[in-house]
Amino acid sequence: MSMKGTPDEPRFSVELLEGSAALQDVIDKHIHDQTLAPKSAFFVADLGEIVWQQVRWRTKMDQIRPFYTVKSNSSPVVVEILAALGTGFVCSNKHELDLVKDFGIPSQDIILGGTCKQLSHIKYAAKHNIPLLVCDNEAELRKIARCHPKAKVLLLLTSESCCNREETAIPFGSTLKDCRHLLKCARELSLHVTGVKFNIPSCCQDAQVFSRAVSDARCVFDMAEELGFEMSILDVGGGFDGSEAQLDEVNQTLKPMLDMYFPLSTGLTIIAEPGAYYVSSAFMLAVNIIAKKTVARDFSGQPHNALSANDEPEFLYYMNDGVYGSFASKLLCEDSISMPLAHKEVSAEEPLFSSSLWGPSSDDLDQVVERCLLPELSVGDWLLFSKAGASGLGATFSNGEEHKPPVFYSITERDWQELHNCGVMLDVRMKNFSLDVSGIVQVCLRMC
Repeated sequence: MSMKGTPDEPRFSVELLEGSAALQDVIDKHIHDQTLAPKSAFFVADLGEIVWQQVRWRTKMDQIRPFYTVKSNSSPVVVEILAALGTGFVCSNKHELDLVKDFGIPSQDIILGGTCKQLSHIKYAAKHNIPLLVCDNEAELRKIARCHPKAKVLLLLTSESCCNREETAIPFGSTLKDCRHLLKCARELSLHVTGVKFNIPSCCQDAQVFSRAVSDARCVFDMAEELGFEMSILDVGGGFDGSEAQLDEVNQTLKPMLDMYFPLSTGLTIIAEPGAYYVSSAFMLAVNIIAKKTVARDFSGQPHNALSANDEPEFLYYMNDGVYGSFASKLLCEDSISMPLAHKEVSAEEPLFSSSLWGPSSDDLDQVVERCLLPELSVGDWLLFSKAGASGLGATFSNGEEHKPPVFYSITERDWQELHNCGVMLDVRMKNFSLDVSGIVQVCLRMC
């Protein structure tokens, strides 16, 4: 990615892949470029995948407007392309608000999320006329009333736990009883409550949970209208993992509930907060193996018969990126990292061995993958992690330059045309982009 110096020039370079060139060719090229150089981890991004996710959303969820959750991946390229595609944005801090506003996003298309916000962030939202703020407690209401009296508040409803991961999480959101109290408090503070938000996690597709959430939201709407509030927004939250199958399931479950409790005749604005949905599958992370150990099969003291026979070794591979860098999400969620693939060609007959993957820090916590099956690898080989757009880049762009691998952006000719079909013009809507018609195919031919 190249950054230009003057404000009027494009700031990002995107490789336009011509002919049969694909994302794998981009990976091959950048690995080849490091043959005689120090090996560095890097991301490659297929911007076309973001475009097609927006096409799928418009096709299947046309009554719900997406507001992208910036904390999922705060890459400026992602933000600009989604802005050009017409999404709104959910920001969690001043840095994200600055980023979004730099691309000219209207204030009414921005939500300041989170239910425990810093006073400075609330004041910043007030200064820049960002009206929509999320709240689930009285203390937060009083902060908003003091610092941003013209805010439009979305009350966050608590939702049922329907999977083990959620049962162990800290609960957020208000009960129906709490909502009545908060509505009365907001009226006393002369605050405007304008809508309700709930959030169903991606691990849960139980129709009863959706039904309860939507019916509870209807109850809050009714309570608010009784108290004189004009309610206009329903936010169905996030929980979209990016797969088309899950999007279909959510649509089939949620749409009948919305039609029943919030029919189109009400004129209500319905929004959602997809984050990983847009970016997860668009990014791939390439890491290099910097060290290798061979250990006895019973090294961990646990049997792993399903992974290796008694006479097979286990390999510990150390990579040039770990949980204190691009794999930071591993510290929060065990299931956030996809299983890697070896970049080198592997024949179908080549044996697979039980392997564990570690970052470079020599810290016991810096274990990226506890156990997986891989062919035997050597120092200098590369591993590829798919679906790295949210797990790999969620924190990377927010933590400065220290752990920020470069990102190489690309888009195919077909997907670039689809972007135009969506009404996006490079010189009007995406002024920070420049297209680089690169020699990807020629480089790959030389490598072969």
